[in-house]
Amino acid sequence: MIVSVRDQRLLLVRDGKPVKSYKISTSKFGIGDRTGSYCTPLGRMEVSRKIGDNAPAGAVFKQRRLTGEVISPDAPGRDPIVSRILWLRGTEAANRHAFARCIYIHGTAEERCLGTPASYGCIRMGGRDVIDLYDRVGLGADVFVVNTSIASARATDTAQAAARAAAKAADLAQATAKATSSAQAGTSAQPQPPTPGPTLTKRRS
Repeated sequence: MIVSVRDQRLLLVRDGKPVKSYKISTSKFGIGDRTGSYCTPLGRMEVSRKIGDNAPAGAVFKQRRLTGEVISPDAPGRDPIVSRILWLRGTEAANRHAFARCIYIHGTAEERCLGTPASYGCIRMGGRDVIDLYDRVGLGADVFVVNTSIASARATDTAQAAARAAAKAADLAQATAKATSSAQAGTSAQPQPPTPGPTLTKRRS
């Protein structure tokens, strides 16, 4: 998954190909990982826990537990976490506090605010959208939060993938050349059979 703070969109990618794009909201307080900042952290994170299997769209959570209440999108005066929770864990220094800060991808009742920064650090989605995403990704799925556009992030990722592929191909070619050279050296070093001397014929006296 690529989350673009600039675009306020999340792109689901599988095998390098885009699968689906969703409108989201990141933090209204900007980007960062400082405890108590209410900012959205950047960098690579992963889905550590999934919460809310089979809950209906609009189901309300409090402290990651279902309350039994179900509300409609944009219910007046309401801003709970709804539908599903994907709890993220940071993998880099820039987002090492994400799990402890309870940074989630989750459904929001304030769907009218999607497409603009409106959260308190989490990545908000529409109730039905987060259910759809939840069903498509598993534990350990990568989440890359970037401050650039999705197009720019994908171009960078493609360039890095090409560089990794080129480096891998160069390593393979070098290993193959080394193995071939060793095999040839081993063949030339094999002892050769002795050359037979001249045949002596005993002359009759």
